[in-house]
Amino acid sequence: MRVLGLTGGIACGKSNVSDVLRQLGAVIIDGDVLSRELTCPNGRALPEIRRQFGGEVFHADGTLNRRALGAVIFSDAKRRAQLDGMMQPLLRQRILEEMEAARQAGAEFAVLDMPLLYEAGLDKLCDRVWCVSLPRERQVQRLMARDGFTRAEAEARLSSQMDAAEKARRADVVIDTSGSIQYTRDQIPALLEDERRQTAK
Repeated sequence: MRVLGLTGGIACGKSNVSDVLRQLGAVIIDGDVLSRELTCPNGRALPEIRRQFGGEVFHADGTLNRRALGAVIFSDAKRRAQLDGMMQPLLRQRILEEMEAARQAGAEFAVLDMPLLYEAGLDKLCDRVWCVSLPRERQVQRLMARDGFTRAEAEARLSSQMDAAEKARRADVVIDTSGSIQYTRDQIPALLEDERRQTAK
């Protein structure tokens, strides 16, 4: 099984690439989905989040208030590092479980779809890394439109991640997502076929 990392800055169109890879038969291991699983009602991470961040980041019904938690961690680098330090071991465990399940199922490709692939050192689990790339100002505009953030909120989220240009520099394959959705999608089959050729060498 060949393991591909898929990363890129927030709002750069990573999910669009991931959708095409899934349609082409790859097993997608989505970091955002796994993180939400860990923080959903009765999720493994909730007791420790409550212990470290208090009840103010929870709704009255006991579910996590993601916006409130985001306001805390994206305005304080130490608090963000605190949350990452708690979440990363749990997330890594779930990723390894999903990779093993894909291997047992005979998957040709498993794709680690992770916005923080490099930050968490998960690129070390991959044979190759793909990175979606977008100019920063376009990224800010997309994030504001998609999530209803102010410019300050969008900039804070971008600043919490490794610079998108640095991610692109480290990657094996860089996918320009500044064009239309279809333009991006049309690039993926040939890129995946190239990975098959690399495997066959």
